[in-house]
Amino acid sequence: MKLSNQSPIKKTINKIITPWHSISLIDRWLLGQIIPPMLFAISAFTVISLSVGVMFDLIRKIVEYGLPILQALQALIYSLPSFLVLSFPMAVLLATLLSYGKLSANSELLALKSLGITTSRIIAPAVAVSIFMTGLTFYFNDNLVPTSNKLAESTLRSGIGSSFNKQKGKNNIIFSRKGSRIDINNKPTKTNTFLTHIFYASRFENNIMKEVTVLDFSRENIKQILTANSAKFNRNNSSWVFSDGNIVSTDSKGQTTSIKFKQYIYPFVEGPLDLAKVPKDASDMSLKEALEAERIYKKIGDLKEIRKIQVRIQEKFTLPCACLVFGLIGSILGSKSNLRSSKSQGFGLSVILILVYYVMSFIFSSFGVKGLLPPIIAAWFPVIISLSGGFYFLRKTSI
Repeated sequence: MKLSNQSPIKKTINKIITPWHSISLIDRWLLGQIIPPMLFAISAFTVISLSVGVMFDLIRKIVEYGLPILQALQALIYSLPSFLVLSFPMAVLLATLLSYGKLSANSELLALKSLGITTSRIIAPAVAVSIFMTGLTFYFNDNLVPTSNKLAESTLRSGIGSSFNKQKGKNNIIFSRKGSRIDINNKPTKTNTFLTHIFYASRFENNIMKEVTVLDFSRENIKQILTANSAKFNRNNSSWVFSDGNIVSTDSKGQTTSIKFKQYIYPFVEGPLDLAKVPKDASDMSLKEALEAERIYKKIGDLKEIRKIQVRIQEKFTLPCACLVFGLIGSILGSKSNLRSSKSQGFGLSVILILVYYVMSFIFSSFGVKGLLPPIIAAWFPVIISLSGGFYFLRKTSI
């Protein structure tokens, strides 16, 4: 008597194995050649970048600031996603170069081509892996990296204490506002192109602005300078509460009045608070946060910051696309019949290609921030050039 029902363990195993066996034999064989060196490359590049970028700095903090070893290890773990994002593209390049270079050196690719299999079909698994790694890199960069960077920073702050906490916050918040002015008859002007306010705070910490200066040009006949030791935004009445300050007013006739106050309620927008909460580094932002930062910069009219954040938003997409670029180029170069790459040669070629690509990306990114190129072109041009070069080499090898 045969049992028709399988055990739950066998069912689970079959669910895992069936999709793998549904892939064609040649694809499974090529994926088996690509994935092991890629896992090795991810580990190697991540360890190297962690050692250079974080580990030595943590050791210095342990020795000089007394950072507990346990919290140093926690900060190291939290820093891991940001370095994995950098390792993924490099690992794809090295893995495809080594795996296809090995197959080419053993004449296995030549045997496949003799059976009528084209180069495009041979590198298809590498492109599929590259697309998967592109999606994985985007997920890491948009979801895990911003959160893990904040956790790493908070862990260091709690571990080192007050000597490090002094660095917390944001310095030099400058918020400008444009709009219509009030004329002598207390009526708004018809144009909205006037600079009406400049809000400056030397420091933002714990939701409080420190050493605040506000220049008020909203009235044609009166100019005001408001200075205060601190200011805090009150959302209930949409106004700022200034503490321990002074107001100096100058009218059109040159007469000046000065008033000191302990507390002063000043109706003004929440923009300075929004600006102060924008992270300094775009790598600490998710795509949603970067788009919100762009909206804030557009609101205050800071053209340089607008261009910069627009470039960084595009780079949220182009950074993962480096996996696709490197996967295509690495598989094509590795599959060339005249390439006999050893591991050392493959690693050396990977370093050169990575250096060329990222230097090109840095140059065009700088052009975008400076305004010499539109942000979308500045961010995507290196990807387009590299993919065009990859398809050109693919066409040459297919002839």
